[in-house]
Amino acid sequence: MTTAPHAGARTVPVPTQSTYQTRVADYWNAEENPVNLELGRLDDLYHHHYGIGEADRSVLEEPDPVRRRERITAELHRLEHAQSELLAARLGPLRPDDRVFDAGCGRGGGSVVAHLHHGCHADGVTISEKQAEFANAQARKRGIDDRVRYHHRNMLDTGLPSGAYAASWNNESTMYVELDLLFAEHARLLRRGGRYVVITGCYNDTYGQASREVSLINAHYICDIHPRSAYFRAMARNRLVPVHVEDLTEAALPYWELRKEADHLVTGIEDTFLTAYRNGSFQYLLIAADRV
Repeated sequence: MTTAPHAGARTVPVPTQSTYQTRVADYWNAEENPVNLELGRLDDLYHHHYGIGEADRSVLEEPDPVRRRERITAELHRLEHAQSELLAARLGPLRPDDRVFDAGCGRGGGSVVAHLHHGCHADGVTISEKQAEFANAQARKRGIDDRVRYHHRNMLDTGLPSGAYAASWNNESTMYVELDLLFAEHARLLRRGGRYVVITGCYNDTYGQASREVSLINAHYICDIHPRSAYFRAMARNRLVPVHVEDLTEAALPYWELRKEADHLVTGIEDTFLTAYRNGSFQYLLIAADRV
């Protein structure tokens, strides 16, 4: 399903560019992970990313098992929402008539947060038809579907109008694509002076090659994590100039430490993330860049 495009958008086919991308789409079309769904059900904000900030570990001391589960779920959702708010705040000063672009939008939580934070219009793009349908249903439920829309398209070739966006972002989705192709599309979509923000896991070049833990994360999510330096090189080639870089690795640890204790939400990858963060081979990074 492709929603009605904004004025100036060109029609694009259903995204089926490669066997790998088809595998990624199949993965997310079939995904029903409680760590995404149970957290999102609390307030209908489905984020599909990790959290940052100090965790309230008192939730682990809750004696009642049902209440303990509820409190852990709520605390993890608070942390992931804090991450989304941080990204939205880095998009720069936006007006209600500005448009923003959410590349790899998942079930849509980030676009809703950006709209609530700035009052702006938002277009989200996902390669998963199921995610696009779900996100549009959530926008209708909130009564914001005239301002927040989701499209079943490829974020490397969106068909959305050039220069129409004041800001754009990727939140934990860059590891599924080639960075030069991705940043070229962002540079095309952004107006001059527009802001691009990415939050991503990347492997630390100073560590050497990708560690065993990074390889395990790649296998778990069917992705290909890029080295940190690749982001800056690809931005430089595509008219994106970094204006703010923030290492969120330490801020991400409490989320993973708490999630490891959440029996109803663990996926088996928690220890791998914690080891990779602690041994320095993997970093959680925010980069904000201006389109020149």
